Amino acid sequence: MPIEAQRLAAHTRIALVLIWLTPLLWTVNQVAARIAPGVIAPHVLAFGRWSLAGLVLTVLARHELWRMRAWVRATWYQSLILGACGMWICGAWVYIAGQSTSAMNISLIYASSPIMIAVGSVLWLGETFSKRQILGVVLAFTGVAHVVVRGDWSHLSQVQWVAGDLWILAAAMAWAAYALLQKKWHSPLGATARLATICMGGVAVLLPFAAWELNLPETPPMGPAAWGLIGLTALVPGLGAYWIYGWTQKILGTSRVAVTLYLGPLYAGLAAWLLLNEPMGWHHLLGGVLILTGVGLVMAFKRES
Repeated sequence: MPIEAQRLAAHTRIALVLIWLTPLLWTVNQVAARIAPGVIAPHVLAFGRWSLAGLVLTVLARHELWRMRAWVRATWYQSLILGACGMWICGAWVYIAGQSTSAMNISLIYASSPIMIAVGSVLWLGETFSKRQILGVVLAFTGVAHVVVRGDWSHLSQVQWVAGDLWILAAAMAWAAYALLQKKWHSPLGATARLATICMGGVAVLLPFAAWELNLPETPPMGPAAWGLIGLTALVPGLGAYWIYGWTQKILGTSRVAVTLYLGPLYAGLAAWLLLNEPMGWHHLLGGVLILTGVGLVMAFKRES
């Protein structure tokens, strides 16, 4: 086997393991969104999170960024748009949502984005999606819905939306745009340098909103808890989850990686059971089986073109 083929096979095996970790890292952000109200303002948290993450990434990729500086300057608009989608809307708006909706709702509504990404990947990016993979998406989404209605589908008629749910729906749409545009705008940069440029764009968009919030009288003062949330969200769901997502998307394809977002509600439920002593019901178990089966069906296929 040629060396390049061996390298690709090795990267594929690593990517297939790492994608199961990404939704778990994002669960930390959903918990932070519920802790943040009264501790730190939404845009201030997002700005601090991505400023810190961007600084770390820029230092790590400084040599590549300098070598590719002409390309970075020429594609500044891509970084700005991706930063607006991934760091502003999928960052600050999630924290705004956390003021009125639950961490579980955040995770569950985000589960709509894989469908948007899968459809966009086929129609816009030309990726293939077999009937068996479509079945996997349907099973995973059914598992998420089964958890939402607690095993009783008549509860669908009783669902009540709050303002936070609409903020999260907008964030889910922005995440689909972020994932699709990253694939559409092919970059010669490595995963670390690419994410560093996107952070630069996101910080630029977030700056005026964060400055505005800091001047509001109701904005909480910056205390140890606020700085702790900035550090936590920068390192775990920021550097960790976003880097893994971007790298695995290059290896496995947009729609295959996106479907693992369905694992978010499952991980959130397990965390609530293990850490918060919330009860685990049969609807959680059945929903988990459907989600894992669906993800398995999608991930069982060869790398997409």
